[in-house]
Amino acid sequence: MWNKKLTLLLIHEATGLLRQLRIPMAAIYIVLGVAASLLLSNFFLSAQFFSEKVDDNELRQLRAENRELKGRYDRMRWSLAEVETRYSDLIEKEVYLRALFDLPQVESEERQLGVGGPVPAAIDSMSEAERTAIAAEADVERLLKLSEFELEKYSEVENSLLNIKERLDHTPSIWPTKGWFSRGFGMHLDPFTGIKQMHEGVDIANHRGTPIVAPANGRVARVQRNTGGLGLTIIIKHGFGIETVYGHLTAAKVVAGQKVERGELIGFMGATGYATGPHLHYEVLRNGRNIDPMQYILNTM
Repeated sequence: MWNKKLTLLLIHEATGLLRQLRIPMAAIYIVLGVAASLLLSNFFLSAQFFSEKVDDNELRQLRAENRELKGRYDRMRWSLAEVETRYSDLIEKEVYLRALFDLPQVESEERQLGVGGPVPAAIDSMSEAERTAIAAEADVERLLKLSEFELEKYSEVENSLLNIKERLDHTPSIWPTKGWFSRGFGMHLDPFTGIKQMHEGVDIANHRGTPIVAPANGRVARVQRNTGGLGLTIIIKHGFGIETVYGHLTAAKVVAGQKVERGELIGFMGATGYATGPHLHYEVLRNGRNIDPMQYILNTM
């Protein structure tokens, strides 16, 4: 096949002369092969060119996104710095509250919540944006742990303050009635015998029927006729080892087992029992021992 030739007849249009041209088939195949090769080469080069163009566009887009993300992480770190400042303010307030109510302080080292470990080996090969992102994530994680710790400490303060409030609510702190302070706590002359003896409360004189109120929250332990000279008597247990006694009443407005709150009416002043006239005999006991009630009166009569 390679020895065959292709004969072309060429006729001149003007003169009519006939010319004969013989072309070897091998030459034709070579020309076609070269043309095909050039065509394929041109196709692949064009494809590579457009591919590189696409890669360049994608690369520029990725770089732009990278810069945008880095900017966002930088702004996030500024915001985190503001959060940390507010967190420090919360710590100062917690320290103040603990000092104000004499609660145990938290050691500064305990607040650090120390962590550690080796630096990642790949960090040197990371881009600036990647390093910024890692730093921001670390700040977020640290602040989350610190906030959880601080929330726990505030819960401790809250529980302590609730306990303090509970104790204060059940601690006598006001005058149980209005009137005139007629006799105090301590050694005094007995008005009937003239003998000096211990007076275990305070006496407040006023008109018969003057209202008497509970000086703190508690529960009525007993309402009874006292054979020891106090006449009609109310005893209230306030908890925390504290109880109060009200003697010489003309009437009681509560019954045993009843809960009472500070300022609630419990009875009326009288002169029952061992008394020279209408007055209230008021006692405060702590852990079974009588103490001066004036230590538990904060308001004015």
